[in-house]
Amino acid sequence: METHDELRASAVHLFGEKGFNATTISEITDHAGYAKGNFYRYWKSKDDLFLSIMEEKYQLYRARRVDSLDQAASMDDVIEVIIDFLEQILDDGKWAKVFLEFTIHAAGNDEVRSELNKSFYRLSSDLFAGIVEPHRENPTYPSKNLGGIVTALFEGFLIQILLGSTVIDKEDLRQAIRTLVLHIDNA
Repeated sequence: METHDELRASAVHLFGEKGFNATTISEITDHAGYAKGNFYRYWKSKDDLFLSIMEEKYQLYRARRVDSLDQAASMDDVIEVIIDFLEQILDDGKWAKVFLEFTIHAAGNDEVRSELNKSFYRLSSDLFAGIVEPHRENPTYPSKNLGGIVTALFEGFLIQILLGSTVIDKEDLRQAIRTLVLHIDNA
């Protein structure tokens, strides 16, 4: 397990420094002080390694929100928990940039894209629907579609940040999600 953990830590470091595409398996193993063959004892590809890192990160983010969701008494409370979850991703250093880079990479590979679309790798529309549905009183708009819109807003915000835009900030994102979701929920 020590080898696994050191290779994984090396990958997290290098992905954060260089990005997903610019980091090679050889660099990951060299940085960790292992031969390249050790990598393949644990992962079949760099994509596989990255997905395992994403899964672990999202499990950590989600664990932090469990208590808050259990205490949520209204749709407004649930939206705050979701926004806090999204802000954790933004606040995780260079991770948001690498996540977006990997998302674009996955778009060109059917197998990786299919894997990435599973709910434990992202705030999927199905996951969002499951979180908000118990708190909606008279839903006229599908919760799953609402989740897709929130994800689109968030990922669009990531793009703006990565392009260096200073026009919008986290408070703008927070307000946009809150306004949109509560408006649609009350329509």
